Amino acid sequence: MSLNMKKFETDLEILVDEGEDLRKALFFKAYGKEKTIEIFEIPDDRTAKFFHDLPWFDVAYESWYSEALAVVKQLLPDRFQDFKSHFEIPQGRKSLSFTSYRISDALKGAIIKNGLGEIVVDSKAAVPHFRQQIAILVAAKRRFKSSLFEIKQIVQADLFDSELDAARELLKNKFFRAAGAITGVVLEKHLRQVCEDHKIKIVKKHPGISDLNNLLKENAIIEVPQWRHITLLGDYRNLCDHNKQKEPTAEQVTDLIDGTDKVLKTIA
Repeated sequence: MSLNMKKFETDLEILVDEGEDLRKALFFKAYGKEKTIEIFEIPDDRTAKFFHDLPWFDVAYESWYSEALAVVKQLLPDRFQDFKSHFEIPQGRKSLSFTSYRISDALKGAIIKNGLGEIVVDSKAAVPHFRQQIAILVAAKRRFKSSLFEIKQIVQADLFDSELDAARELLKNKFFRAAGAITGVVLEKHLRQVCEDHKIKIVKKHPGISDLNNLLKENAIIEVPQWRHITLLGDYRNLCDHNKQKEPTAEQVTDLIDGTDKVLKTIA
C-alpha cells in the first residue's frame, strides 16, 4: 500500500504540472503569441522551445479534466461541484456572455460578436475558470499531504475494489449468495463512511443499509432516485443474506454488484 500511496502522490504532482502547462496553452489560444511571451516572461532564446512544448489545449484538456475531476472528488469532495461548474454550461443559461462562458465553450471555439462584427466574448473568458480549477487541484494536493486527510479513505477504496472483484469471481462461478453477501458488506461500509464524512450522527449501534440510506436522504446528501436505487440494492443484499426460501438470481446479484460499484463512484 505504501507503494500505491507513493504512486498516487507522484501522479498527483504530474497532474498539477500538466495543468500548469495547459494553463499556458489556454492563454496562448486566447491571447496569442505576443501576449503569452509578455505575461510568462519568456526569454528570446527559449521562445521556440516554449511554444513547441506547449500541449494543444483543445485535445489535451479533456483527459486532464477527467483525471483531475476524480482526484478532487476523492480528496476534496466539498469542492467537487465547484470544480465541475467551471467546465459545464450553467443550467438554464439563456445567452452566452462573459459571465456565463465556460471552458466547454472554449473547446468548441464559441465566440460572440457585436453589431460591428467585433469579437466581444471568446476563449479569454475561460482563462479565469481554468485558473480556478488548477487552484482547486492544488488545494486537493495540499489536502493529500496534510494530516487533515485520512489516508484510510484511499486504503478503503482499494479494499472495496478488491472485494467487488472477489464478488464478481464468485458470481462467475455461480456462488450467488456469497457474491451478494460480500457486496452488501461493501455497500454498507461505504454508506457508513459517507455518513461519517458528512458528520451525520448514527444513533443505532449496528445500522444496516436501510438505516444509513435513510440518514443520507434525510440529510440531503442523496436525492430520492439515489435513495430508491440503494433501497433496491439493500433488498437484493437481504435476499442473499437472509431469505433462505428464495434463491437470488444471477441478474439480481449482477445488479447488486454493478449498482454498488456505481454508488462507490458517485456518492461521497
